[in-house]
Amino acid sequence: MNAVTFHGNYWIDCLSLATAGILALDFFSVMTAAQWTIGLEIKEEEPAPAVQGRRSSLSGVCYLTMGLLVLLLGLVFASMYVYRYFFITQLPRESVFHCGVLYEDSLYSPFKGQLELHEDVRIYMEENYEQINVPVPQFGGSDPADIIHDFQRGLTAYHDITLDKCYVIELNTTIVMPPRNLWELLVNVKKGTYLPQTYIIQEEMIATEHVSDMEQLGSFIYRLCSGKETYRLKRRGARRRISRREAENCHRIRHFENTFVVETVICKKS
Repeated sequence: MNAVTFHGNYWIDCLSLATAGILALDFFSVMTAAQWTIGLEIKEEEPAPAVQGRRSSLSGVCYLTMGLLVLLLGLVFASMYVYRYFFITQLPRESVFHCGVLYEDSLYSPFKGQLELHEDVRIYMEENYEQINVPVPQFGGSDPADIIHDFQRGLTAYHDITLDKCYVIELNTTIVMPPRNLWELLVNVKKGTYLPQTYIIQEEMIATEHVSDMEQLGSFIYRLCSGKETYRLKRRGARRRISRREAENCHRIRHFENTFVVETVICKKS
């Protein structure tokens, strides 16, 4: 009985070993198959680095473009900063000049020789307008006036102090210098008392309709003409000599915003 039991146990152990060997072979086979499967998958995914390379190159181009845009915006803002704080700040926000000019009037005063005209000029750079005060002239024949040239609105307003009336017309940029140009001109001649000897031109205008809505003229002209009778002006189509009868209904304002003197003749509508 003991031998049978011994051999029986030995047989059982052999079966156990055989079974373990078979299981080991099956596990090895499964692992080998899995390795082959993984190897195939790795081989099939070999083109992935090329796709990643293309994606990385596209990403690099995008980042480069964004960097260039940021750099360009930085240059634009830096230029604006330099212009605003280093260039404009050198120009005073408000410049005041007391000016005088010598000129000859060959039409109305051919025998008086040189005439003298004074005015106070205020130039507002940021607001882009000019304000001129013409005192009572020494030679007579011209009214004192306050004048505004508003380059934002494209309008000119004359306040005839003698009549206490305002007249508004479109800004004539062929006669009136822009604020910066006028500022440069007056700065260049500031060393002397007078501007170089110059000449006079004449512009003739007719008062037309009454202006009731003053706010449409802008804040600068509104402050000048508020509470005063205000009329629109129209330039004469053809130049001709004003008759003596017409001259009685006309007023003259002599001023300068350029290298020459301008006589603005304002007449009532007949």
